[in-house]
Amino acid sequence: MDLSQEVIQILLNAEAKALATVANNEVNVVPVSSVKVVDSKIWLIDYFFDKTLSIIQQNPNVALTFWVGLRGYQIKAKVNYLIEGAEFITATNWIAEIHPNRIVRGLLVLETQEIFDISIHNKRI
Repeated sequence: MDLSQEVIQILLNAEAKALATVANNEVNVVPVSSVKVVDSKIWLIDYFFDKTLSIIQQNPNVALTFWVGLRGYQIKAKVNYLIEGAEFITATNWIAEIHPNRIVRGLLVLETQEIFDISIHNKRI
């Protein structure tokens, strides 16, 4: 599923991003930082996912929520976790440029299944 330019811009400029996973009745939500969009796939960098990775290995279905001000989206996606290959090398090189002190343990490649607008449109708070 393609991502609109609005979704991509809000994702890349988000004030906050949270990744939700679930397996065996255990819900896990973690903040994420390094995000890139490549060919309508969302790349998330694994620096220290432990419980998150364990859950993804059991259930590759995730939700990524992000927002800027009152505009935001939730993306439901299927994850492919990479620790080698061309995409992993590209991601590692990208992070080496912007965060040279960080170690990339893995690359989460999210393939979007559904997109939900979670924005507050002209609603009173």
